[in-house]
Amino acid sequence: MNKGRIFLVGLGPGATEHMSGWARQAIEESDVVIGYARYIDLVEDLLAGKEVIRKPMTQEVDRCIAACEQAREGRTVALVSSGDSGVYGMAGLTYEVLLQSGWTPGEGIGVEVIPGITALSACASLVGAPLGHDFCAISLSDLLTPWPIIAKRLEASGRGDFVIALYNPRSGRRREQLVEARHILLRDRRPETPVAIVHAAYRGQQAVRLTTLDEMADCEIGMLSTVLIGNRSTYCEAGLMITPRGYARKYVGLTGEVTAGERSGRSLSMGLTGWKACVREHLHTAQTPSPEDVARHFDTSIGEILAAIGAAENSETGDYTAAVVIAGAEAAVLDAVKDWGRIRIAVAGATGALCEVLMNAGGLIRRGKRICLESTDLRLSIDGSHIRWGWFVSWGRRSRGVYFVDTAGKGILEISLRCDDEGRFDPSALENYERTRRQLGGVLD
Repeated sequence: MNKGRIFLVGLGPGATEHMSGWARQAIEESDVVIGYARYIDLVEDLLAGKEVIRKPMTQEVDRCIAACEQAREGRTVALVSSGDSGVYGMAGLTYEVLLQSGWTPGEGIGVEVIPGITALSACASLVGAPLGHDFCAISLSDLLTPWPIIAKRLEASGRGDFVIALYNPRSGRRREQLVEARHILLRDRRPETPVAIVHAAYRGQQAVRLTTLDEMADCEIGMLSTVLIGNRSTYCEAGLMITPRGYARKYVGLTGEVTAGERSGRSLSMGLTGWKACVREHLHTAQTPSPEDVARHFDTSIGEILAAIGAAENSETGDYTAAVVIAGAEAAVLDAVKDWGRIRIAVAGATGALCEVLMNAGGLIRRGKRICLESTDLRLSIDGSHIRWGWFVSWGRRSRGVYFVDTAGKGILEISLRCDDEGRFDPSALENYERTRRQLGGVLD
């Protein structure tokens, strides 16, 4: 028996002129065409003489099984999706079904993915250039994905300043997901952030509307709509939605003249290594900033600031120096704190609150992964399992301490020595701190 084949065909927006020649050829070579009824109708003119299997919405698994059964009989099958079959389409599910049945690539049924124009690409082309910089796609459908996961992705994309394409924004039964998505994104985006709503791109019912993040949930939006949400740089002008790539940062007035301090063909001064130099310069020139002040200035984590200080040479950071705690020695540092005398402890809360405690270092006790602060009037327990890095930080004659941060560089715990009223450290406590730093401080790889 001849080996069957499955073409996973992306139809693009739907009209045959928007399909690739590769996609049309795959359908022409197929004996059977399978798909959601509405998508089958989009290629009606290519179906003469073929067996057609239409399946309703929500029967995606049935479509895959039908395609596999037909292919096992030696037939060539086109399993069609709108847009690109690998982007919220049938490609992934088909591979899952095949692999679960024992199929392996190169044996038995042949499988080929035929890419198509994605919905986000088609919709973007109708409103200008909203995807000119980093972007992501998030489906608001919670039929297969738990809402907490969707919410976490929305929150991360908002904080990361991505342009966001929302798929499946609203249906007859799912009305509140878009409202909740707006609520989450407004934590990090301005209410006036540009938004484009494109309905049925390049089809007969096509409709385009430019609005704002604050007002988008009040607009007419359905399952055939894609919502494009701009980042902090996106703007609308002359009916177009544009997200700059960043050329204005490097070239004066978008001419060939390079901005002072930048070099054509080289990373920006705020590139991977350059931005750390900017951090160190800020520390050196600003009026007595704390690492937390600098983190807020650059809108980044305290861990990133400490790493920049730790990479400094000579006096690049003014009075600041930092040395990373040797990997795996975080617990040893906490145990050594008991000899540091009077200390200040700052603990960051989940809501952004900061708890500051002045106490004798002997009241800090480590119990496994938990760090406990105990005194006559206080008992506080901190989960230390999230600690990823520790940093010894000195600020001239004014401060000696250690910061502990998580994998994202977010501060968990800060412990610092206390000065007396005249700004002097207890000599014994200072000696014990410096001994700990020398024994357990290292160089960041």
